[in-house]
Amino acid sequence: MKRIRITLDPAGDYAPPLYRRFAGGASYLERVHIINWNVASPPTAFLLWLRGDYRRLEAELEASENADEYELLPLADRECHCFLEGAVADAARLLFENFTRGSLITVPPIVCNDDGTNTFSIIGTDADIQNAVEGVPDGVGVTVEAVGGETVAPKSAVGRLSERQREAVEAALEIGYYDVPREATTTDSAGPEVPRTMRTALRAVSRRRRRTRLCDRDRRGAPPEGRVKADRGVARAVGRRLSSPRNRDTGRRSRGPSGVRFR
Repeated sequence: MKRIRITLDPAGDYAPPLYRRFAGGASYLERVHIINWNVASPPTAFLLWLRGDYRRLEAELEASENADEYELLPLADRECHCFLEGAVADAARLLFENFTRGSLITVPPIVCNDDGTNTFSIIGTDADIQNAVEGVPDGVGVTVEAVGGETVAPKSAVGRLSERQREAVEAALEIGYYDVPREATTTDSAGPEVPRTMRTALRAVSRRRRRTRLCDRDRRGAPPEGRVKADRGVARAVGRRLSSPRNRDTGRRSRGPSGVRFR
């Protein structure tokens, strides 16, 4: 079995009008992921995850000739799922079908990038993946971003944290540091001194999140959406939750994930 991550750059009939809106054409949408789809037979159906001022999309869907049915399912003030059903050009359907032949499995989500491209992972036999890449039509650009790796899909933010870092974040959540309005502040410094490794864990979480946001901004042009902040006072407050023999400083340094990381 082989795993690869590729980016497609469709144009013309391979990029329907609604797709172009999702892939950078609608400035009010910050991110769009295609998380499931059914292209087996017309009409084509998609389930998308949207972040941004998604309510503005409803008027466009209502006026679109390609959207026969749709529904916006709110998740938060600026996040929703969107169910979309409608007709697409045969060229666009064939492009999807190219990655469903033989042993191939497309791993959601398909990330719609601001430059009109989309990025996703596929797994399958060497021969089927090679045939799929070679079978991409001439009107579509294709870039192989990564081959292989330790996981099928890119790791989530939580998955990139060590066990100690996850414990630190969970404790910070419990004391209300990340609440809006914030319930725990830097004045919550009473209690036993937090082990040095716990402070280190919180700082590592903060650095990792900032790096992830900056990478997202560089790849998609989207601004960072906030930072996880941790300082000495909060670390002491977290220490009241985390102090235990197994959490005391052992002098060991944690290591990040190794191997190929899909972008």
